[in-house]
Amino acid sequence: MDRTLSTGTTPSYSGNNSTISQATDKIESGAQAAHQTVDKVADKAASSVGRVSGAAHQAVDGAAGAAATAAQWASTIPEQASKLSESACASIRARPLSTVAGAVVIGYLLGRLARF
Repeated sequence: MDRTLSTGTTPSYSGNNSTISQATDKIESGAQAAHQTVDKVADKAASSVGRVSGAAHQAVDGAAGAAATAAQWASTIPEQASKLSESACASIRARPLSTVAGAVVIGYLLGRLARF
């Protein structure tokens, strides 16, 4: 690249080589300090991300375990309902008058409670 002024002369720098060298050294040390700072921040961010990721994995595992337990429990409900239904049918067949009398009493009590 040609650094000539519009007049055709080359620009002159008004400083000596030691001043330029000192400025270059300061720039390089500043760049190194910036690199070190960025590396420190990146390391801290990486460890924080690792901790957050670990906590998220634990939460997902806990939720999956709870869902599996709930699904297992829910799968037994139809069987329990069937047993309860069979038991109620057997009880009604064994004592039909007592069952009807009990239903009338319960209906009367619920009607009285509904008035309050």
